[in-house]
Amino acid sequence: MSKTTALIFGYNKYALEIMANVKDKYDVIKIFSLKEEEELFNAAVEVESFDLGDEWTEIDENVDIKTSIAFCILEDTAENIFLTISLRANFNDLRIIALASNKESANKLKMAGANKVIPLVETTSDIIANILEKPISSKVLHSILYEESALKIAQIKILNKSQFKDEDIMNIDWTRYNGILVLAVMHEDMKSEFIYSSRAKRHVIREGDILVVVGYEEDIKEFEKKIGSERYVNWSHWSW
Repeated sequence: MSKTTALIFGYNKYALEIMANVKDKYDVIKIFSLKEEEELFNAAVEVESFDLGDEWTEIDENVDIKTSIAFCILEDTAENIFLTISLRANFNDLRIIALASNKESANKLKMAGANKVIPLVETTSDIIANILEKPISSKVLHSILYEESALKIAQIKILNKSQFKDEDIMNIDWTRYNGILVLAVMHEDMKSEFIYSSRAKRHVIREGDILVVVGYEEDIKEFEKKIGSERYVNWSHWSW
């Protein structure tokens, strides 16, 4: 029986989180870095070096492409796009997931051949990296990142009219809001806290705070209406 393989291109904070979350689903996990082998000598896990000019011979010979997946998470946008183009040109059946820093790069990665692109604003990406280890959110985020799913991550800004304004987080009955999982709260200084942490439970929600939630589009819209708040986008992180 062919072994399923997860190919992770990019050795950074996302690589380790992805590895932790797919290790039970894939038989083999390979992490690749553009750094030279000597620079990877003290890496926390086994990492192979690669070059963007590689012809992918080793992968072609040793990986069952149809049952495997590739994650393109290089920090340099141009390199990530080039990598995606190269992988798609060589492997028509490879499922490619790419991380994008903004809307423009997300569009380019889709054009380059990525099956799914996750555009991450800086604050949301840091939250994802920090909470993937939490059992309550890991299953949901796994569905968003690695499978075909209509689930979305949204940031909901607390307005002056919101029913949550001046409420203690620990006193809110989150189960009232069907279809919504509240993951974290971000303050005006953009510092974030996992919603179920002891520190966050003592937090009083203020106008301008942002709730990071997961849900389907219609449920998110309904949640916005119920609590009297609105979707938030930090436009400084996006280019058009």
